[in-house]
Amino acid sequence: MAQEDGALDSLVRKRIRALRVAQGWSLEELATRAHLSQSSLSRIENGQRRLALDQLVTLARALDTTLDQLVENAADDVVISPMIDGTHGLMRWPIKGDPGMSVVRQRMTEPPPDNPARMRAHPGREWLVVLSGTAILMLGHRRFRVETNQAAEFPTMMPHAIGAEGGPCEILGIFDRDARRGHQRDTGDSSECDGAQGPCD
Repeated sequence: MAQEDGALDSLVRKRIRALRVAQGWSLEELATRAHLSQSSLSRIENGQRRLALDQLVTLARALDTTLDQLVENAADDVVISPMIDGTHGLMRWPIKGDPGMSVVRQRMTEPPPDNPARMRAHPGREWLVVLSGTAILMLGHRRFRVETNQAAEFPTMMPHAIGAEGGPCEILGIFDRDARRGHQRDTGDSSECDGAQGPCD
């Protein structure tokens, strides 16, 4: 256990230094932001000073991260297998760092609905990238063509629908908690998912 604690201690120190360097900050700049002396910060990074919880909280805030992220240990389950709904061509991966977020891969074959009444509106934000083919994003009264390797991001309070143009397309979408719940409410459950309206889970 002591060996594991020592490895985590070393990892946290390296992470503090790496985050500081990534920001382009000197020891003096981060020390000022974290209300520490430059020598104290140097000893923290070099393992010559004990890591105190109150200092870690302050450093995390100064580095624009959280304490949990600063002390997070490497997980064994780095590789995540998708949950698959073969009936609707859906693959979904949860994002461990934010359980409210989901990544969904979907194959679409139908164009978006012509009837505006079938467009969805709900709280949240969605982001999608077209992996292959061409997708049509209906957003209010506007129509957008999203081609392979192009992405779209939009607030889901705007009525929207997604479908394919000129043949099948595959999209990868990222949904925040509110957007995912909105799709679940709209569809009741995944057996009623209509791919032309957009991914759901």
